[in-house]
Amino acid sequence: MIRGGSSIYWRLSNLYFWFFALLGGLLPYWSLYLQGQGFSYLQIATLMATIQLTKIVAPSVWGWLGDRSGQRVRLVRFGAITGSLFFAGVFLEPGFWGLLLVMLAFTFFWNAILPLYEVITLRTLGKRKEKYGKVRLWGSVGFIGAVGLIGGLLEWVPIQSLPWLLMPVFAGIAVSAFLVPSEKGERKPLAPKGSLKAIVTHPSVVAFFLMNFLLQVSHGAYYTFFSIHLEQHGYGKLAIGLLWSLGVIAEIGLFLVMHRVSRRFTVRQIAIGALILTMIRWVLIAELTAVLPILLFAQLLHAASYGALHAVSVQYIQGFFGKHHHGQGQALYSGLTFGAGGALGAWLSGFLVDGFSTSAAFWGSAVAMAIATLITWRKLQPPPEEPAEA
Repeated sequence: MIRGGSSIYWRLSNLYFWFFALLGGLLPYWSLYLQGQGFSYLQIATLMATIQLTKIVAPSVWGWLGDRSGQRVRLVRFGAITGSLFFAGVFLEPGFWGLLLVMLAFTFFWNAILPLYEVITLRTLGKRKEKYGKVRLWGSVGFIGAVGLIGGLLEWVPIQSLPWLLMPVFAGIAVSAFLVPSEKGERKPLAPKGSLKAIVTHPSVVAFFLMNFLLQVSHGAYYTFFSIHLEQHGYGKLAIGLLWSLGVIAEIGLFLVMHRVSRRFTVRQIAIGALILTMIRWVLIAELTAVLPILLFAQLLHAASYGALHAVSVQYIQGFFGKHHHGQGQALYSGLTFGAGGALGAWLSGFLVDGFSTSAAFWGSAVAMAIATLITWRKLQPPPEEPAEA
């Protein structure tokens, strides 16, 4: 465990702020940047999918290294610096295949940061896990700040300027990574043989991963084509940014009260309710984007489709995977859900948009949520009250 008094909460929050500020510059505007570069819908879907694709492998590699070495902070610093250097390849304007390689290399190192950092944060908080939401919400603040600032700037400068606008954010990530004190480098004890297999084959854990996999499949259309969908309905870049921000503001509000929600409802109840609300959200976006009040309501449902399910999932992983496999559990969560699910969702949405429309992609998202709700209803059980020791 790293130590540093009350200032450690600010230091942890600082990296969340900059990490999600970069997402705030990428997710709403990168597809518009790619469209401005002349790429087709399928090419855009493939390039956007790389942001998720490397999560299949990268978090497992970095999580294993973190667990074995105990040097998670150093690995976070290495990922921040190396990822930034690879992203600079964008300025070479290398074409589709070159940009695909740049994105794969950049995200392989960049995606190392968050799973490692989640473990650092939870171990630092110790028994005060209820403070996680208040630390993590600064990531949402960073996202909102970047979305608003970059969206405003893009009303005045061409979309081709986006990579330059992102460079100060990369600098912020690198600096904040060095503000967190180094760990002692304590290695974890060897886990009993076969214990990880016993955990991941537990029926409730299988249901948990299927639920989150389908959740991220459903978000593929959102992260890849929501901005293009809005632009097609006449929304400007600043308006697009503000709509993205509204979803994250709702997420912040949820994080602030999540501890109360968790006391009042079970994990299963929260998960099922959030999945149903997410399905409703995708239907509203598919059919009623032009009706601003309904679109605003749909964006407020981001509190359910991301905030509630992520907060529950972090505690679920800690409960089932325990101290021996916490890092690998977090890596599996990131890789199998955000990685495989997000990448598949992006590609499938690309085919639906190319063959039909952006609305069709969001209907596909709603279908994924209906299946996830059924699986969760039948199979999901709560995690152990105390973190598992095996």
